[in-house]
Amino acid sequence: MRLLIPLVGKTREPYLDAGIHDYANRLGRFLPVALPILRERHGRKDPDEMIKSAEAVQLLEQAAAADLRVALDPGGISPDSHELAELLTQWEERGIGVVCFLIGGHLGLHHSLLTKVDVVMSLSRLTFTHEMTRLILLEQLYRACTIKAGQKYHK
Repeated sequence: MRLLIPLVGKTREPYLDAGIHDYANRLGRFLPVALPILRERHGRKDPDEMIKSAEAVQLLEQAAAADLRVALDPGGISPDSHELAELLTQWEERGIGVVCFLIGGHLGLHHSLLTKVDVVMSLSRLTFTHEMTRLILLEQLYRACTIKAGQKYHK
């Protein structure tokens, strides 16, 4: 199984970018991870809905070849770390080749995208920036993989 996590725009905060790459490398020991960066194609004065809609199109284009699409949204299921490990195991057992996790830009995901995915998942009831969400997702995926492997990182 491979993980695809398209990123809307570059990570601007250096400490978050370093953490994202650190956890992507750690996770890569368990599962291949791709983090393509999508170019932001909107003007500063464009309406929010227009920006989110354009980002949704880009994200769905990236996810087109994925076997399973997971949108990160506060209204989704909120598994704990062990449940996430179990989800990964189930997806592997089902023969899922590519899982694509979709994180919105600074405005979040467009509502239309949520109807075109297989799973809607929440990392927390708290609100995080989209850049922090990248790091938190990668850390939680790494944690889930260590749980599956019986390693002590998660304890």
